[in-house]
Amino acid sequence: MKFEMTSSRAAVLVALIASVDAARHGHGHTHARHQEARSVPDNATLQKKSGQCQFPTDAGLIAVTPNEQNAGWAMSPNQPCKPGNYCPYACPPGQVSMQWDPLATSYTYPLSMNGGLYCDLNGEIQKPFPNKAYCEDGTGAMAAKNKASQSVAFCQTVLPGNEAMLIPTLVEELATLAVPGTSYWCETAAQYYINAPGVSVEEGCVWGTNAKPVGNWAPYTAGGNTVVDGSSFLKIGWNPIYLETTCPFRNTKPTFGIEIECEGGGCNGLPCKIDPSTMDVNEMSAPNVFTGAGGATGCVVTVPKGSKAHVVVFDVDGSDSSSGSSSSSSSQTSTVTPTSTSTSTSTSTSTPTPTPTTSSTTETPTPTSTSTSTPTPTSTSTSTVTPTPTSTPTSSSTSTVTPTSTVTPSSSTRLPKSSPSLSYTYRPHVFAATGAAEISATGSGSGSSTTGAVSASSTGTGAATSTTVSMMSVALGAVAAMFMNF
Repeated sequence: MKFEMTSSRAAVLVALIASVDAARHGHGHTHARHQEARSVPDNATLQKKSGQCQFPTDAGLIAVTPNEQNAGWAMSPNQPCKPGNYCPYACPPGQVSMQWDPLATSYTYPLSMNGGLYCDLNGEIQKPFPNKAYCEDGTGAMAAKNKASQSVAFCQTVLPGNEAMLIPTLVEELATLAVPGTSYWCETAAQYYINAPGVSVEEGCVWGTNAKPVGNWAPYTAGGNTVVDGSSFLKIGWNPIYLETTCPFRNTKPTFGIEIECEGGGCNGLPCKIDPSTMDVNEMSAPNVFTGAGGATGCVVTVPKGSKAHVVVFDVDGSDSSSGSSSSSSSQTSTVTPTSTSTSTSTSTSTPTPTPTTSSTTETPTPTSTSTSTPTPTSTSTSTVTPTPTSTPTSSSTSTVTPTSTVTPSSSTRLPKSSPSLSYTYRPHVFAATGAAEISATGSGSGSSTTGAVSASSTGTGAATSTTVSMMSVALGAVAAMFMNF
């Protein structure tokens, strides 16, 4: 199978997920909620109820922590929907939201916060696009398959919105995951955090702390999007925040693994697998392993039009799934040994520091971090990822990652654990961006080699729960080739 990028088809996929990969915009914006009144047609009034900005219970939406201050909206539990603001909502599993600020036409703060319905200054909820549904089915290219002994919580990030992982999908056996197509907001991708089997959506689909490897501290991330020719790009990888030097379980192997399987064959990029029973932390098996923010590894699988792939979750033999992690005592057997150098400066405060444009946050940690990672292994192929996103719920952060990694793609390769001496503060970001990169690759099956240069920027603003958080993202910066010519 041969992939080429032609100048006439400049819509290219940037498979960055995880953790950058971080989603950092890099412009030093203060991520506070935008409270300015929006231009929404007067005839777009959805419903008028007693009370202000009430969540619509009759629209087939999923209420997120309805007993907290957010009252069902896909916002952080301590963040109420207030007049003059857009308030995101969660769709049923497999569907994506189709309502957002009509003025939000690019992934740029603060408009990237304005997803969902508009609460006008009278406290009435309005539908920005009256002729569109609240939710639409995704492309159906990805499903979560549970081979573990307990249920698994997949938690999708809210975008446009505060990008916290608040949208729940509980997987008992098989569940369709929302994969956006080109009609979705700014052609961005869906992002997921994958919790250990046995972790509930109530515990796992919230912004947490490093007390447990759940929520934004879960070990793995996934994501996907479908592009104009019908091909889909799916990614799994390690969560960079799990690898932070300040993370107490950074050297602890998870008690479960994940992999991508393709229904009926035809996918490119397999195997794409993380198996802690045979691999160390931050190792994975794939023909082309990429290194993203914080040294986190990941892999991307291309799914042909009309096909479907599964993100499979499985127990590691002899493990207690509900614990989420186990001590790592295995030695590294990797054939690639990157070195990384990084620096980080981080300051945070739990004292609220509201800005003139903030109206709904109750606490604003203000961490800043700058990091640079430059792994340089030897190889016959190279991939360079240079995301410069900025994003952190109600915080400001900047992260610059410039890894150069090389692997020998003639066979499945494990990329070893890296030890970045930094503490990241980040959040989920855009997985695919049209026209943001130029990718050229030629290969076949698991023996393909890839050379790509990816550049992407992203912003977001969140209002995570009141903790000094090390915001993370999903995104292992990644590259996916496209526009197939057979």
